[in-house]
Amino acid sequence: MTKTVILSNYYFGNIQAFSHIINCRSVVIEQNDHYSRQSFRNRTTILVANWPMNLIVPVVKPKGKIRTKDILISYDTNWQKNHWMSIFSAYNSSPFFEYYKDDLHPLFQKQWKYLIDLNSNALELTLEMIEANPTIEYSNEYINHVPDGSLDLREVIHPKKDYKIFDRDFSPVKYHQVFSETTDFIPNLSILDLIFNKGPEAYSVLEKSLAEHN
Repeated sequence: MTKTVILSNYYFGNIQAFSHIINCRSVVIEQNDHYSRQSFRNRTTILVANWPMNLIVPVVKPKGKIRTKDILISYDTNWQKNHWMSIFSAYNSSPFFEYYKDDLHPLFQKQWKYLIDLNSNALELTLEMIEANPTIEYSNEYINHVPDGSLDLREVIHPKKDYKIFDRDFSPVKYHQVFSETTDFIPNLSILDLIFNKGPEAYSVLEKSLAEHN
């Protein structure tokens, strides 16, 4: 088991991220890196009517370089309602949506000021859902030196990086998805996809999705 995994800050991280999270003793979330667009910091991918759909949290456009922890959420659009409606539409017929929806919905009813606050609460909630309890810490400053025994995935888990190349320890296990009858299995979606489809079995799927468990 990895001693510590270092991750970027995610909006409902994907299955790859959570597979590593449950296989470590502690997690360090980097919040002092320079914020960059087109990352998982403000997006998650769900499965809607046979195709992947990105849910993107709009942020106030940074002026110059700014740390992730200082990124403000924009409310120029009603993105919270749109995200919840998309999740509801995608997973209302899934086996475990009814079981978890009342815990999840309040997250989309509060106006979070900072992206880091939304994401940290989403992380805490999803860990409760999958019944995992690693120690979670947030960086006090940017982590330049990675301690021995730690796994640094900050630049590995990214929309533009294929896990098959950059993270060969991760090998996603197939599970039944809402649209499995009409489409092939789509791997490495948001942790929400796994939770709504597998419920209490989500932890086992995550555990088996690392090479050392296969």
